[in-house]
Formats: sequence, structure tokens, C-alpha cells
Amino acid sequence: MDTEHSEHILSYGKLTAVWVALLVLTAATIMVTRVELGVWKVWAALAIASIKSGLVIAFFMHMKYEPRLFRIILFVALFTLAGFIGGTFFDVLYR
Repeated sequence: MDTEHSEHILSYGKLTAVWVALLVLTAATIMVTRVELGVWKVWAALAIASIKSGLVIAFFMHMKYEPRLFRIILFVALFTLAGFIGGTFFDVLYR
């Protein structure tokens, strides 16, 4: 029997803690929209969204328990996507 593959079952307590953290971060996103921060409002909302997506990827998609190579490939893909989106914004900005 192959014992190399093991399942990572998260406890309900950990899943609940992540869920509560996501709810708190959602409330923080709503609060950021109600405070006058100028240009920083968008950056704050993006930072909170990045943290939320990191939690979802790490715990609900079980990336925290994957081998290092998979995590590196994920970050390369995300940085490539961010580069394409950033390039699109610069194209629109300088038209």
C-alpha cells in the first residue's frame, strides 16, 4: 500500500477561525470604503483582498500542505498575471 500520499484534513476549529478571519477582513473592506483615504483607499482594499485570497488559497485549497514546487509555480503564475494586469493599466493610463 502506498503510504506516501496522505490526506490533510483540517479541523473544524481551524476552518472556523479562517472563516471568521475572512468575515473580519470583509468588514474591514467595507470600513475602508467609508473612510476618506484618497488614493490609498484602493491600495488598502487591494491589500485586504490579497490577504483574503491568500487565506482561501492556503487553507480551503490546501496549498499550505502542498510540496514547495507547487507553491513556487503558483506564485510565478500569480506574479505573471499581476504583470499582465499592471501592463494593461499602464496602457490605459498613457493613452
